[in-house]
Amino acid sequence: MLRSLRLGLLLWAGAALAARAQETASDTLLTVDHYLDWEQVADPQISPDGSQIVYTRRWVNKIDDKWESALWIMSADGSHHRFLVKGSDARWSPDGTRILYFADGEPKGTQIFVRWMDAQGASSQVTRLTETPTDAKWAPDGTAIAFVMLAPDSTPWSISLPKPPEGAKWTPAPRVVDDLHYRQDKVGFMPQGFTHLFLVPADGGTARALTSGRWNVGARFDGLAFGTGYDWTPDGRTIVFDGLRDSTWDRQYQVSRVYALDVASGAIRPLVSRPGFWASPAVSPDGRTVALTGSDSSDHTHRTADLWTVGLDGSGLRDLSRTLDRDPDNLRWAPDGKGVYFTAPDRGSINVRYADLSGGVRDVTQGAQVVSLASLARTLVGVGVRSDPDHGPDVVRIDLRRGQAPTRVSAVNDDVLANKRLARVEEVWYTSSGGTRVQGWIVKPPALDPAKRYPLILEIHGGPFAMYNVGFSYMFQNFAANGYVVLYTNPRGSTGYGDAFSNGIDHNYPGPDYDDLMAGVDAVIGKGYVDTTRMYVSGCSGGGVLSSWVIGHTTRFAAAAVRCPVIDWISMAGQTDIPLFTFSFFRQAFWDKPDEWLAHSSLMYVGRVTTPTLLMTGELDRRTPIPQTEEYYAALKIRNVPTVMLRFNGEYHGTGSKPSNFMRTQLYMMSWFEKHRRSATEPATGAGNR
Repeated sequence: MLRSLRLGLLLWAGAALAARAQETASDTLLTVDHYLDWEQVADPQISPDGSQIVYTRRWVNKIDDKWESALWIMSADGSHHRFLVKGSDARWSPDGTRILYFADGEPKGTQIFVRWMDAQGASSQVTRLTETPTDAKWAPDGTAIAFVMLAPDSTPWSISLPKPPEGAKWTPAPRVVDDLHYRQDKVGFMPQGFTHLFLVPADGGTARALTSGRWNVGARFDGLAFGTGYDWTPDGRTIVFDGLRDSTWDRQYQVSRVYALDVASGAIRPLVSRPGFWASPAVSPDGRTVALTGSDSSDHTHRTADLWTVGLDGSGLRDLSRTLDRDPDNLRWAPDGKGVYFTAPDRGSINVRYADLSGGVRDVTQGAQVVSLASLARTLVGVGVRSDPDHGPDVVRIDLRRGQAPTRVSAVNDDVLANKRLARVEEVWYTSSGGTRVQGWIVKPPALDPAKRYPLILEIHGGPFAMYNVGFSYMFQNFAANGYVVLYTNPRGSTGYGDAFSNGIDHNYPGPDYDDLMAGVDAVIGKGYVDTTRMYVSGCSGGGVLSSWVIGHTTRFAAAAVRCPVIDWISMAGQTDIPLFTFSFFRQAFWDKPDEWLAHSSLMYVGRVTTPTLLMTGELDRRTPIPQTEEYYAALKIRNVPTVMLRFNGEYHGTGSKPSNFMRTQLYMMSWFEKHRRSATEPATGAGNR
């Protein structure tokens, strides 16, 4: 049992400490006000001849409190860097004379546009759709554009309601819901219908459906529409795509197939149909082979994917990366068709690798960095986005012929970071229960004096099947600028360490990941510069799961900021937009074996909590909906544990998508932590009782 402590031992700092309501403005430290000038880069695309790069650039609209985006263009060496056009998601035509992109158009919302890349730069709106197009790709001959769009489909329920009197204002009819998946975070209620492939002439015209029926193109995770993986064959006759051509799609979890579509006839045949999750097909330059990611079906909660190839006729399915044991992404065929370039996470870094069709996987880039491979020119020069602990994300050029380090060709935040004293990030490895080796990172205040003691924030990632990486973190740098030491770590369940490590919490979540987090805190305390009376724990989503679990199993933290948590797995199963994911954590349904569901719910340990707890969730959250937070808040209040609930306006899952809310999240957390410290007489080392 957790040792019982009186609330009186948890000292309110309101009388002893002056809680800061805001930061002090600084020209040399990265404070929240600099976030208003922060910019983001995404989706760089290199022209087929390798001479130019188009990318999406985002900045803060300070008036409307949102992120704006536009397309910028530069020469491949970073020169002639300039604004191009309002829009996003550009793609070069096969001959390099045009780009397609998305922008607001008529009659409403997002439409597909084509811009000529000559001196005149004429743009034309190609589509005039009432639904939103996504995932646009040029046909190989440049005469048409494929895209994905919702095809509305609903089953009306007619009842014999009396006709309203003229002028009557009756309440609208109820929403008819007959699918398991009917809502999605950042969407709200999902429009009724199915996603399908469409084709429109590149010069504009009427779009025609390439697929139809009561099923979806696009490999879905628990019913969520995140995009479609598809590619053309070089002759333009076939499109290979992922999805599930099955009327039972609504009850399928982590199940998808890869299909081949005859563009002319509409005939569809399965390409990879063995049970599993198969996605992201990419066709080889000669059109004979398809690369894809995937894994066979498994009873495990999580399964690491591999890189596979299969013949266009469906024969010869091969696993090219079995020995790598890391999830492949960003598949790009080498122009000679002899192998596939891809990225894969590994121990906090993401680098480019190459899988040779004749066997073997080798590194292309190396080091403590996060690199993507967004597109590849015929010249074997690629472009992506790179970041590391000291540098924010920027567009980079990667010469795959020479195997050189990525070359930075944009510098969108150099003005913000100029003259700033940034925190130093130190990698640490430590031993947890069962002898498990765990990786983490310590972010230290810029002027850290090892002889002094500093407050510590343990920040826990979500997922849980995800990976903290070594990319630049404004959040952590801002905490460190305010005098906090930050520990972030990848406990068991994290990806990037192999299938066995991620399945360390298989049907046991939370479980040994708690041990890993506490062992990490012990490792940092052992360095001698942590004030153990001012240690704090926080996290969002899966980090909310674990931060609420932590305070129910130890009293070592002076305060907690539990953000967008799951605290009750049984109620979560009916509230979330990912119900099957929730069920996957348990071997039996809660109506058959509720004790296991309850044993892993932090709400069941709320009777042990004495830690002052700040709860933060978006009002619109559909992933870990706000009733989860409300349940925990009510229980803490009834127990007289110091607690406050912040309900963030305009936010779905998370609390920082709007610029002002990101800044509020930082400031509220630090203000809450400043109010609380523990008694110096209490032990702070040791993981506590589970």
